[in-house]
Amino acid sequence: MNVNILKKSLEEGKTVFGPFCKILDPTVVELAALAGFDFVIIDMEHGPYSVETVQQMLRAAEARGITAVVRVPENSETSILRVLDVGAKCIQVPQISTAKDAENVVKSAMFHPKGERGMCRYVRAGEYTAIEKEEHFGKSNESILTIIHIEGVAGLENLPTILTYDGIDVIFLGPYDLSQSCGVPGQVQHEKVVKRMEEAVALARKSGKVVGTFVESVEDAKKWAEIGVQYIAYAVDTGIILKAFKKITQDLKKN
Repeated sequence: MNVNILKKSLEEGKTVFGPFCKILDPTVVELAALAGFDFVIIDMEHGPYSVETVQQMLRAAEARGITAVVRVPENSETSILRVLDVGAKCIQVPQISTAKDAENVVKSAMFHPKGERGMCRYVRAGEYTAIEKEEHFGKSNESILTIIHIEGVAGLENLPTILTYDGIDVIFLGPYDLSQSCGVPGQVQHEKVVKRMEEAVALARKSGKVVGTFVESVEDAKKWAEIGVQYIAYAVDTGIILKAFKKITQDLKKN
């Protein structure tokens, strides 16, 4: 079984960076790897991906030596199982508001004794039976990285109990949905949002959990890293490309 490099890096206390991806072509994963990012997040919640395209993105990531995280569309057993079966080792699950939600993530992602993940060894995750079933079913739990999204006030209020649940590796704070929940939609720099996030980071860190969040600038990445956030999602592939294109066209037309 391959070592989960991203999980290992986070356990070692390293800060890691990677973009969300919405572009279907695996080339974008290769470009992220060549640029030096630590991971990419294949976004099934807000992106157009199917399980088939996720599988191709995973292959590109493995070929280029970058970790692919898959944000599943919902916190359901089937959604989580299908991406794990095609080879994902890192899952990011949206809209977690209660300890029960967190429990469902672990039950869906882990085999016995930690969970109740559906068992099949004739899949890519089991190397199509090229590895022994004892290795697949017995060691998969060690390599899976579970990331949960806390995206609303309810999730923040329930964070103390969510943090007590064993099997969750990363608490990801989603600033955009949180801004809406705080009554200031889209204002991710609003003091209400920032204060809530800072309190959540402190609480999660005190409980020994890794924390993640989304940023759109190097300055914000630096700020949250200094506060203690290790898993930093930097912008989105579509926005990064658009920004680069606009800068080029503006320079060309100006000069």
